[in-house]
Amino acid sequence: MTQQELIRRDRQVNWHPYTQMKSGTLLPIVKGEGTYLFDADGTRYIDAISSWWVTLHGHAHPYIARKVAEQLSTLEQVIFAGFTHPPAIELSERLLALLPDNQQKVFYTDNGSTAVEVALKMCIQYHHNQGVGKTKILAFHHGYHGDTFGAMSVSGRSAWTAPFMDFMFEVVFIDVPTKDNLPELKKAIDQHSAELACFVYEPLVQGAAGMRMHGAEELSELLAYCRAKEVLLVQDEIFVGFGRTGKLFAANHLRVAADVMCFSKGLTGGTMPLGLTTCSQKIYDAFYSDERSKSLFHGHSFTANPIACSAALASLDLLLSDSTQRNIQRICLQHQAFIQKTDAYANRLTARQCGTILAIEWKTEEATSYFNSIQAFLSNFFLDHHILVRPLGNVLYFVPPYCISEEDLDYIYDRVFDALNMTNA
Repeated sequence: MTQQELIRRDRQVNWHPYTQMKSGTLLPIVKGEGTYLFDADGTRYIDAISSWWVTLHGHAHPYIARKVAEQLSTLEQVIFAGFTHPPAIELSERLLALLPDNQQKVFYTDNGSTAVEVALKMCIQYHHNQGVGKTKILAFHHGYHGDTFGAMSVSGRSAWTAPFMDFMFEVVFIDVPTKDNLPELKKAIDQHSAELACFVYEPLVQGAAGMRMHGAEELSELLAYCRAKEVLLVQDEIFVGFGRTGKLFAANHLRVAADVMCFSKGLTGGTMPLGLTTCSQKIYDAFYSDERSKSLFHGHSFTANPIACSAALASLDLLLSDSTQRNIQRICLQHQAFIQKTDAYANRLTARQCGTILAIEWKTEEATSYFNSIQAFLSNFFLDHHILVRPLGNVLYFVPPYCISEEDLDYIYDRVFDALNMTNA
């Protein structure tokens, strides 16, 4: 099947995410192997963004494929309400052993948005079950936590959310913390703390907002203040978890542990959808009752799907291996060295890094925005050089699979220099 025939057939039946279908382009991919994706013509592309930040260990990893095949021939699905199975038990045990000590229970869902939905429901019902009327949510400006209504409500308000404004619940938004604004943020918390059910936040990196980054020490101080004001903490590790920040979790950079944590994306190594929400014993105990009405009434047909849990266990094996940990540190060092070489470019507004996450912000006549017109140039330029990227407006970022070679990273960096030279007025 040719590229054009696949595109023609797709356009007759499919509607793609975050895409204006009238003008958007499509690239049919028929195969993946390690760092690379292949189109129908056999052209090879470097997947520089881990296919929307999920593919930790590369495509079609044979170890994950083998573990998934074994599970497929054993148990493919069972209802998780009133039943359980070994992969879910083992995954919960292994993951909780890696998280802050206060994380004691796991609630499974299907993806990142639903993991956040569960976290919000946990916190709101936690107070309800105790007869406390705390219903407002605290969140950062420019955050992104998903596209379902609860997750969208606690995300930054923008053109993405404008059609749904009348349907979103009340949220108190604050800026990310800096040394200068912490007193102001604490005053805002003081003003609303009696009504705040929880504070939901992306730690260290606001991904969809353009890879905006903030410091671990300032965030820790803000979290400690929320804890002192009895505001529950919901840490969204959906993007930054599983090694992206250079450590296993963003939590490993912070000195304050959250009450609730959310995970998805890299959880299965990008093999298939799975989400989960962990919580402290304190949260769990507020639902543990002789009254059935105090149960957490939430669930999905594929909750804790055995195949997805097996993929996650295999991904965890790979993540914790010495070779993957060495690769993560190598990528971090390569990013650091590259950033220093971009200082001389006047059209490089900023370059920033957190672990394996690298972002270069182009200086343009237009303001920084998801709709910045340079996005099309950057996307096409890198695709022409067989590199898959998806710029956030004028912010070009790279979140490579951990198996990427030193040579492929250097090739990507060289193309960044080419793009900077081409756009340097």
